[in-house]
Amino acid sequence: MFRRKRFADLVSRQLDLFESDARSLLEDAAEAGSKWTNADREDSEELYGDYQLLVDEIGERLLDIRETYTATLDDPAADEYRAAFSRAAGKRFRGTSSLLEDT
Repeated sequence: MFRRKRFADLVSRQLDLFESDARSLLEDAAEAGSKWTNADREDSEELYGDYQLLVDEIGERLLDIRETYTATLDDPAADEYRAAFSRAAGKRFRGTSSLLEDT
């Protein structure tokens, strides 16, 4: 259990900082998601594209944070940190951290 929490505080602080720095991006993504969800058939494809661009930007920023710190760790610790970060980001930013799942 201790090993599972090894990076919990660090990841939490990193995600707090990200959330603070990217607040307008996160708000824009939430608004775009709402517009897409509530759109009629004619507009939904374009609105989904707008939403997906914002989701990709969020995912790229989270991936950059994760991989920048991962580069400072040895392989076993890097794998553990990567998993902890991806799990925490996935819970906190549901639907906008899908890029973390692929790597």
